[in-house]
Amino acid sequence: MTTAMNHVSQAPPNDNPARRSFLGWIAVVTGLVASALVAVPGVRFLVGQRRVKVPWVNLGPTTGFALNETRLVTFDNPLRLPWDGITSQTGVYVRQLGVVEKGDPQFLVLSVNCAHLGCPVSWFPQSELFLCPCHGGVYYADGSHASGPPPRGMFHVMWRIRSGELEIQAPHYPTLQDTLRQPT
Repeated sequence: MTTAMNHVSQAPPNDNPARRSFLGWIAVVTGLVASALVAVPGVRFLVGQRRVKVPWVNLGPTTGFALNETRLVTFDNPLRLPWDGITSQTGVYVRQLGVVEKGDPQFLVLSVNCAHLGCPVSWFPQSELFLCPCHGGVYYADGSHASGPPPRGMFHVMWRIRSGELEIQAPHYPTLQDTLRQPT
């Protein structure tokens, strides 16, 4: 009776070692592919390689901006995706400062976002102040910090005049690091 019990408790011999080896290699290859898919974007981020060149956005003719008048100009984010919907709309505050060199007007172009936590600020022409509704940040007409929790003034946006049209490089995300400069 002991012999019969010993015979039953033994494991059956491995019938197909090639199948087990094949499945092991499949698992290793799948793991390597998954690791590469996760690692490549991270390495590209660390190296600073950009996938898309940030375009210039036309805001209209320079004659369309009155002298010393601050105006909100909205535009579609040029890097938008089809599912972005209304969130692809962004804006900047534009103020023409006058004509200085070579007859070209000079502009002050400010990000619509507060330097504290990124809430959109509102321009109040009566008091010539930008006010943030989220935490009470206040900025002067030139974008400098007036009061409240923001640690600094508003973020300036790069602009240029091309063929009489005012263009900005967008989207210019509000950070202390210039997100539009290519790494050196």
